[in-house]
Amino acid sequence: MKFVYSERYRFNVGVHVFPTEKYKMVRDGLLAQGLARIEDFVEPPEPSVDDIRLVHTKEYVDDLLNLRWTSRTVRSELPLTWEIVQGFFLHASGTILACQLALNDGVAMNIGGGFHHAFPEHGEGFCYINDIAVAIKKLQKEGKLERAAVIDCDLHQGNGTARIFQNEPRVYTFSIHQEHLYPIKERSDWDIGLEDETGDEEYNRLMKEAVPRIISEHRPQLIVYVAGADPYFNDQLGTLKLTKRGLALRDRIVLENCRNAGIPVATVLAGGYALDTKDTAEIHINTAKECLRVLGQLPPKSAEENSPNPNESETTSA
Repeated sequence: MKFVYSERYRFNVGVHVFPTEKYKMVRDGLLAQGLARIEDFVEPPEPSVDDIRLVHTKEYVDDLLNLRWTSRTVRSELPLTWEIVQGFFLHASGTILACQLALNDGVAMNIGGGFHHAFPEHGEGFCYINDIAVAIKKLQKEGKLERAAVIDCDLHQGNGTARIFQNEPRVYTFSIHQEHLYPIKERSDWDIGLEDETGDEEYNRLMKEAVPRIISEHRPQLIVYVAGADPYFNDQLGTLKLTKRGLALRDRIVLENCRNAGIPVATVLAGGYALDTKDTAEIHINTAKECLRVLGQLPPKSAEENSPNPNESETTSA
């Protein structure tokens, strides 16, 4: 399995809740645990501004390229530096590559990406470039893809992605998220807004119903899986209260349904703001493990491991 990664994903945002160091932590963790070799990591190509403009308006892209602090850039809640702009462009290039690899190999993972709050005309919510939309539109333009689906399991609704594809019947958008929380909601093709403290059992009951239905009704040729770590119960920005085991089961539901239907899946990381960034990195590594399992590169889970554990503590690994 190939993992898309660049050291430049880890751009400097200063003192901020968004932990860009998590990308290197995930890469290093995969190597340390013997889950990947150096040759399994693929550097994304230099980004193309033309690709970014498939989604984002000329005025907004010009603001970014010229580091202009305007009404279009200020809503990102991030600094605006050349390092950061180049980093976001590179994340988009990485998601394009992950989608291309998934079409060839069945499963691929970008150790980055998932910036689903960026709109065509402005940034928002720690997101300058909507790499998910850029990747799908790029593959459609090249004739490599007709129908796609986005399964967004971040804590927050993928409002930018929903807006971008609202009038695009070839792209199905699904978002399961905490309802009474940022952002102001857009209309996805299917939104499941959850109450605070929903927890593992109800979350994954809904996932078991939703994923097969999305596959059977839309018949996508590629699924982009937005595997946010922020539904975790020790996350600073939300209160969905999922455990690491519950999040790994969520990943398994998505990935096994894709495998059983023969649908390629490209995974992106999206959010994760645990009090201890090591927890966020561990959740993302657990997602990588589930990707490896569906490819037969790790053994399947035992019945005991598949069962919910009501006594799980916040330090339990999936």
